[in-house]
Amino acid sequence: MTTTPLTVAVLGPGGVGGLIGGLLARDGHRVVCLAGERTAAVLARDGLRVRSGQFGTFTADVEAATELSEPVDAVLVTVKETALAASLDRLPADVLGAALVVPLLNGLDHMAVLRERYPAAGVVAGTIRVETTRTAPGRIEHTSPFAAIELAAPSGPTGPATSTAPATSDELRRPVEEFAEQLRHAGLTVTLREDETAMLWSKLSFLAPLALLTTRHTSDVGTVRTEHRPELLAALDEITAVARAVGAPADAQALLAVIDRAPGAMRSSMQRDAEAGRPTELDATGGAVLRAAAAHGIAVPTLARLVAELSEPAER
Repeated sequence: MTTTPLTVAVLGPGGVGGLIGGLLARDGHRVVCLAGERTAAVLARDGLRVRSGQFGTFTADVEAATELSEPVDAVLVTVKETALAASLDRLPADVLGAALVVPLLNGLDHMAVLRERYPAAGVVAGTIRVETTRTAPGRIEHTSPFAAIELAAPSGPTGPATSTAPATSDELRRPVEEFAEQLRHAGLTVTLREDETAMLWSKLSFLAPLALLTTRHTSDVGTVRTEHRPELLAALDEITAVARAVGAPADAQALLAVIDRAPGAMRSSMQRDAEAGRPTELDATGGAVLRAAAAHGIAVPTLARLVAELSEPAER
């Protein structure tokens, strides 16, 4: 594994991107943050300022631009799903070339979007478990006692070769492993998974019920798992059935055990967005589950009701 510092672009240096970008920059990598003019100006002047119980309080120098203008080794796509389409203009495909592209978004649909947009790049599915917030441009508050990333590094054929892209995922696996090791060296917990579908549904199966319930009841995780436990159990049973139908292993009791161990004061990002009046990722999470359920003929009355109830304010 090479120890040569990387050049990493961060598309969307908010809570997640700002934390990872700050850690990579602190560890000696060149980090280029891609953001709007105001945020880019603040980052270029002041850097990323991170306050974390796990990683400490520090300021990391980064570069900033409104659009990628040179090749990089890797790109972290860390915008909200609601902003993905517009943000991709900051990442021209002809400039990006064959870089590693790692989206850390909620949901499923972004993978097809990115692979179609960047056919020469190595688009690698990723997930992250963390609670972190951008309190102001370049100001990151990391409040969870963990920051755990999973990356899909499958073996075997991925499709026909092109002149600019790997012919098989075996050829992509090495750069993914090397990037994972760089992230670990920066302090993050990183696990490699071979099954992309299982990895994405593992995150969605945990996230969707909690995001829907915490947002619907404007409650933290502790309140949901006590005062709304029957509804939580029903939602877990439904999403487990959907996950199994799409070919992902899932166990409602195992999911419940993870939720029961989660910090009681934890809130979902959807809940925080809703309370702040920002667009939510309702379609990327709840909507994705409902579409998969419909495609496989799975009844999900609890999840469907929650999505419908959370959709109502936006429709008025």
